[in-house]
Amino acid sequence: MNINIDKKSKTPVYLQIVSQLKAEIKRGDIKNGATLPSERALAKILGVHRNTIIKVYNELKAEGFVESKQGIGYMVSFGKDQERAASSKVASLGEASVKRVSSYPKQVNWTYEIKDEFLDREKAYDNLFQRYSDDSKYALSSGFSMPSVYRKSEIADDIAEIIAYEGKTQYFYSPYKGDENLRQQIASFLSTKGIKASIGEIQVVTETNQAIDFIANLLISAGDAVILPEPVSPDTYRTLMLSEAKIYTVPVNDEGMDIKALGHLMETVRPKAVFIDSSFHDPTATCIDNEGRKEIIELSNRLRIPVVEIDAASELVYEGNGITPIKALDTMNNVIYIYSFSLTFAPGLSLAFIVADKEVIRSLSYIVSVRFVATDWMTQKLMAKYLEDGTYYRNIEVFRANYAEKRDLVCNYLDMVKDCGIDYGKPRGGVYVWCKLPPGTDCKEFVKEAYGRDLLIIPGYIFYPFKNGGRDRVRICYSFERKDKLEEGMKIFNDMIREIAGK
Repeated sequence: MNINIDKKSKTPVYLQIVSQLKAEIKRGDIKNGATLPSERALAKILGVHRNTIIKVYNELKAEGFVESKQGIGYMVSFGKDQERAASSKVASLGEASVKRVSSYPKQVNWTYEIKDEFLDREKAYDNLFQRYSDDSKYALSSGFSMPSVYRKSEIADDIAEIIAYEGKTQYFYSPYKGDENLRQQIASFLSTKGIKASIGEIQVVTETNQAIDFIANLLISAGDAVILPEPVSPDTYRTLMLSEAKIYTVPVNDEGMDIKALGHLMETVRPKAVFIDSSFHDPTATCIDNEGRKEIIELSNRLRIPVVEIDAASELVYEGNGITPIKALDTMNNVIYIYSFSLTFAPGLSLAFIVADKEVIRSLSYIVSVRFVATDWMTQKLMAKYLEDGTYYRNIEVFRANYAEKRDLVCNYLDMVKDCGIDYGKPRGGVYVWCKLPPGTDCKEFVKEAYGRDLLIIPGYIFYPFKNGGRDRVRICYSFERKDKLEEGMKIFNDMIREIAGK
């Protein structure tokens, strides 16, 4: 294979490669049935992006020069019989019709049309995360709330009551900022966390990812710098990547975010915004201490840089003092606060909200009005009811008690295999355990083997967008599964660890 790329040519690089490969295949330099290099291997050989090679192979497949086979890869499939068939077909059409050959129906080359940033994505997280609903698996991968706290029959009765009470005039419609009663109840809820906010400073959304997407649309232009913690949730990273932000990261170790490194980076790159998962960070389950929170506020105020605080777990404290959000310390209104009910409400009923300066909320509301005809009326009314009548606050205690028991179960099982090289820090809240595997164990292979045994966990490397860490880590989530299934899943985990250690 001898491919020459002319970077000054007006012909796209992928088409240059396609043309030269086709010529080598037709000449027989690359034989029919020959296996071609993998996408990553050929990209490395030619010094191009993997997405360029994806486009090359899809173009060759569309024209019948190669085919892909499971477990083998790409193989040349253009033989002499096909050449003769193609030649005779053209001849039978006559010279006048030759020009029309190219007008025969062809499938769109979707990998060429789709933007690169949507093609080159890590699929492991999505695949493992979304299989939580398969009851034959042990889902220690999914950051959802446990289903049993809000019983289906009670929710159904409450929804029927809401519909009967509201009547047709309000059915399924809410103001763009969110249901007014819900925002009033959220303001009361925020006061229990030390945050003062009027209903005009609250925007209701569906989930954290949506909130981050809207904020990115509002604040960030292509090329703007943003700072994220690392490891970081793939959802957060991908949302900001699609906004074409220039992403910088600050390390989060077993003690939490490195505030000194954050300050240095803020001073140096002057980002458009800093995104911080402040309470029981995903995936490490660490918290920023009170002094660190004060330092973040001081940096934000002095440098006039917005801080976006992401919170879904500050209610889930099992030992020690409660957690004061960074937003509660914000006297200058420089913090945009995102709170999600994903871990403390019924799974499937997704709801979150944003608290920010009124001008920010007014602009966010405009984005909502452009994106939606109506926001989720039913879930908003249901949450407003549960906040108002105290159901939500009572159920928080149930969640805490159950999650604490399940955290202890997971940690007890991990303690059993500490002599095999397992290491972890027991979190005092949240729903994650960030676990270090025995030395020399690759998390990608470990998770693949676990899946073969019906155990779903998340590999650590996907939390490192620049591929610079996490290969020896896995994230165990204990919120969703029943206690009995959680225990069975941890038994499988421990069996695998003992096999690795030969014990």
